[in-house]
Amino acid sequence: MNLPKVSFNILEGGEPLRKRAPSHDEHGRVVTDFMMLLPGLRDKPRLLINETLQTIHATLACFSEHVVFAELNLKLNLLWISCKPVKGMRNSIAGAIQDRVPGAKLVSHI
Repeated sequence: MNLPKVSFNILEGGEPLRKRAPSHDEHGRVVTDFMMLLPGLRDKPRLLINETLQTIHATLACFSEHVVFAELNLKLNLLWISCKPVKGMRNSIAGAIQDRVPGAKLVSHI
């Protein structure tokens, strides 16, 4: 499957998120951020983890015009998403992920 480019990382340590996640889009507008919890994902078999990652990536690719950054911290089962400030976009993205990833929960949005 040829997906549009979306910045999607799996955290393997390193710099704090505040240093990696963009605060502005390519036009200088402040981005909006939200987090989703994926309960128990890290404890699932590697094959299921990989399938979930592919599902999340494909879902985010559907919103590639709006998503500017996404990172999964597998240790914390936490998905961070930064998107352009479009009214209702956070809910649309979160809802699409919840539709495709059973148990995904919207934790917080900024």
